[in-house]
Amino acid sequence: MKRIIESFLASTEFQTCIRQKKTLMLLLIILLSLPAAGQVQLNHNAKISLLTASPWYGAVYAFFGHTAIRVQDDSTGVDLVFNYGYFDSSQPYFIYNFVRGKTDYILGDLPFEAFLNEYGYRGQQVVEQELNLSPAEKQQLYDALTVNALPENREYRYNYFYDNCSTRPRDIVEEYTDGHIQYPPTTRNQSYRDLVHECVERYPWVEFGIDLLIGSPADTPIDVRAKMFIPDYLMDSFEGAIIQRGDTLNVPLVKNTKIVLPADKERNKISEGVVFTPVLTAFALLLLTIIVSLIQVVKLNKTKLARIYDTVLFAVAGSAGIILLVLMYFSEHPATNPNWNFVWLNPFALIAASFFWMKSANKAVYFYHFINFALLTLFLLLWWLMPQQLPLATIPFSMSLCLRSGTNIYIWRKRRLKNKQFTTSKHLKAGWGGL
Repeated sequence: MKRIIESFLASTEFQTCIRQKKTLMLLLIILLSLPAAGQVQLNHNAKISLLTASPWYGAVYAFFGHTAIRVQDDSTGVDLVFNYGYFDSSQPYFIYNFVRGKTDYILGDLPFEAFLNEYGYRGQQVVEQELNLSPAEKQQLYDALTVNALPENREYRYNYFYDNCSTRPRDIVEEYTDGHIQYPPTTRNQSYRDLVHECVERYPWVEFGIDLLIGSPADTPIDVRAKMFIPDYLMDSFEGAIIQRGDTLNVPLVKNTKIVLPADKERNKISEGVVFTPVLTAFALLLLTIIVSLIQVVKLNKTKLARIYDTVLFAVAGSAGIILLVLMYFSEHPATNPNWNFVWLNPFALIAASFFWMKSANKAVYFYHFINFALLTLFLLLWWLMPQQLPLATIPFSMSLCLRSGTNIYIWRKRRLKNKQFTTSKHLKAGWGGL
């Protein structure tokens, strides 16, 4: 039996099996020691930087600038930019989802040269801040960015104030930094609305539109961290930030800062100011409203001009009110509810406009004008006390609606009084005739 076992152990088949198992074990060890697919082991001299692009005046969404993260490693040839700002406007129901605050953005990566070409073509300035991270932190951050950029992970629900292309880079840098990042305190008492105004102040109609859409929560003072939804504020905060490593060691978050792409003001021009600003347009509308109201009073509502004017005016106000209603109660957008612009822009105006031409609805229209006149009068009297920063143009705009409702109340009552006097006179004459 012993000889049989020794013969088997010495056989070619057994030795071949042993060699195959050793080979498989060696291959398994090698595979386990390799990094996951798509990952690269960065050199200790690799750099990770925060890129901040200045505003681009060619599109509203780019008025606020942009932020991205660059990973550069000359030894491995890696030079990628991770960008959280991609979206697809060709998606089905994009506008509808955008209004409801259900827009999904994605994280994409592209070569640094392609990034510079894109922003250079637009004439934007790009500032690079190299982060003061250890080799282990750089590797962890790069691995996390690579995983997040995979097709199954790259989508995220965009939120303008709280979760956007500026806050995402900050959050992932904080997550993979070994220590606590302390930012310099803010020196100015500002709100979300104040920061938005800084970005769009040269575009009065954009500023006016945003002011109509965001409500009183946007006027609450915010801290330095909340201000980082604007790329320039994130850049400034990073510049003065320190990493607290333990109880005694503090190091600056940013190692060095440089401009990698200068601004081209010829390419990236600010458009010339418009003549008809919201305030001027609102006062022009008020003047037109006064003229129409005077014509209606003089002719005692015997012209269709006032009714046509009211139909257009209140239909437009009501349509804008529907947008506010959706934003306030049916969307995920932040800081939209409550919104005091809903007092003068509400869907009831659109409903009322559909009844202006129906004689059977005269009483309903009268009651609408009465309530609207009372609400707008209070709104105008208490305008300065509203817990929301309202645009100045809301005063003449709401005055136009208030004047039209007031004029219609006056005409309705005057005609009713005249009809009552006519009926009384008719009955008196009938009584005299019977004597």
